[in-house]
Amino acid sequence: MRNSRGSRCVAGLLGLAVIAAVAEVSAHRRDEYLQAARLAIAPDAVHLELDLTPGIDMADAILADIDRDRDGALSLDERAAYGSLVLGALTLEADGTPVQAALNSVNFPDPEAMRRGEGAIRLQVSAPLPRRSIGPHRLLFRNNHHQDRSVYLANALVPASNEVAITAQRRDSDQTELTIEYLLRAAPMQSRAPWLLVSLAASIVLSALLMRSFRSLG
Repeated sequence: MRNSRGSRCVAGLLGLAVIAAVAEVSAHRRDEYLQAARLAIAPDAVHLELDLTPGIDMADAILADIDRDRDGALSLDERAAYGSLVLGALTLEADGTPVQAALNSVNFPDPEAMRRGEGAIRLQVSAPLPRRSIGPHRLLFRNNHHQDRSVYLANALVPASNEVAITAQRRDSDQTELTIEYLLRAAPMQSRAPWLLVSLAASIVLSALLMRSFRSLG
C-alpha cells in the first residue's frame, strides 16, 4: 500500500513538472529559441529530454540550419546531423568527471508547425554513470547550443528509483548550467528478499538431494 502511494506521488510530481514545462514553452517570445531540459537521474545512468522550440521569428533561421541542401525538406540525414550538433554542445559531468552521452532519438515536428511557433524538436539523450558509493553526489549539465539566440530552462525530475534523492538544484543566471546535488542510497531490503528466498530454497533442495544420495550409497 505504501509503495502504491509513493508511486502515485512520484507520478503526480512528474506530471506537474511536465505541465510546468509545457506552460513555459508556450509562453516564450517570438524571437527566442527556447531550450528546455529535463534530467532524470538513476543509480547507474542519467536520462535527458531536451525540447528545442523556436519562436515564430526564429523558425526560418533554425530550419535553414537544419536544411543544408535547401530543398525545403528535412531528410533523415539532416535531422541526424542536427541532433549530433546539439549533442556536441551538451556537457555532463558526474562528481567532476565527464561522462559520455549518447543520442537515443531525435524527433522533428512538421516545418509549418515550427513556423507557427507550435513545434518542438525533441532529443532523448542518456549517459551511463559509473557505480558510485552510497552518499552525496553531484551532476553537472551544461548547454552551449546557439547561445547567441536562445533562452534556457533546466530542471531535475523526481527520481523513479528509491535509491536516488535530489537534495538541491543550482543554476547559473541564464540556466545554461544546472548542478544537481543528489543522494545515493542503498537498495531497499525488500528488493533483495526474493533473491534471498530463491537462494535459500535452492540450498535446501540441494542439501536434501545430497542427503538422499548419501543414504542411497549407505
